[in-house]
Amino acid sequence: MTALARSNRVRRTWWTDAVDRAGCTAYTVYNRMMLPATFAGTDVDAAHLKRAVQVWDVAAERQVEITGPDADTLMQRLTPRDLSQLQPNQCAYVPICNHDGGMLNDPVALKPRPETWWVSLADGELRLWIEGMAEAGGYGVRVFEADVQPLAIQGPLSDELAARVFGEEVRALRFFRHGRFPFNGTEMIVSRTGYSKQGGFEIYVEREADAMPLWEALMEKGRDLDVRAGCPNLVERIEGGMLSYGNDMTDLDTPFEVGLDKYVQVYDCIGGPALKDHVSDRRLIAVEMEGPVPPCDRRWPILEGDTRIGVVTSAAWSLEFCCGVAIGMVDRRWDSGTAVSVITQDGPKRAVLKEKFWK
Repeated sequence: MTALARSNRVRRTWWTDAVDRAGCTAYTVYNRMMLPATFAGTDVDAAHLKRAVQVWDVAAERQVEITGPDADTLMQRLTPRDLSQLQPNQCAYVPICNHDGGMLNDPVALKPRPETWWVSLADGELRLWIEGMAEAGGYGVRVFEADVQPLAIQGPLSDELAARVFGEEVRALRFFRHGRFPFNGTEMIVSRTGYSKQGGFEIYVEREADAMPLWEALMEKGRDLDVRAGCPNLVERIEGGMLSYGNDMTDLDTPFEVGLDKYVQVYDCIGGPALKDHVSDRRLIAVEMEGPVPPCDRRWPILEGDTRIGVVTSAAWSLEFCCGVAIGMVDRRWDSGTAVSVITQDGPKRAVLKEKFWK
């Protein structure tokens, strides 16, 4: 396996040394920053995530800050989701599209204070797009990358671990809500969000001086919970149908094609006119494959007979379900239950389109 060549072009995080010591065996590059990819192996990591609790260095989820009197106006201009419906302290999953309605990113956004938004990026250069839109539109805002690094707690025991570190009140935090909770003489923004189906929290660390004390507190308080360092898990996310920007969607795909149509609520936004007129002839769907499943580092054609009906965008082998689990983009004329072939670099694999994902 080729190693990642570390350099100043690929930025470290406040926890990189701790992640190295915890036994990270592979990193990926995400927003030009190091993101852990595996520790004991994807299958082992997935099994542990499903039964215990993990601490994830997700500092690569860079925070684009939009602050100023026009912050709310610009934020609504960027997304077809109706932000006027949000409750105080609510996080928002916000598709952001280009003028053709293609997906530029699918971040989570929240307001840490009045007239300020943090846009928690999936992989991509969305900051430059937002800066350009702010300048072109003459909005009264500043747009910059905030020096905020998120740390996640994920897994079925995450409530217990979070309560031990932040107090019992954190258990009452509702899904996709955020609040401020005490830690080490200060307060931290904690949200009930995260990139797994197991549940958990994300902590927005605003000072490097608090980073390692938080990591150490989580590891110490979670010792009897079998807490481990972890990371977003390929197998677990595919089983749950969680999408990865750059893998399962790009700017060539609209929200309607990637199952995000419920977030297209207003059309007075960038890409709104294109979305209003769009007719989607493709959709994302679960694909169950025979094994073994090679690394999905390219898009695999999906054939029904001799007809190409789509592509697999992400795939892995699931020990829990004893099959290959995959996400495919297919022509809407083909329904679940259709037997297909997936053409991998290791040859064709028998597969079937599924109505629902595994989790």
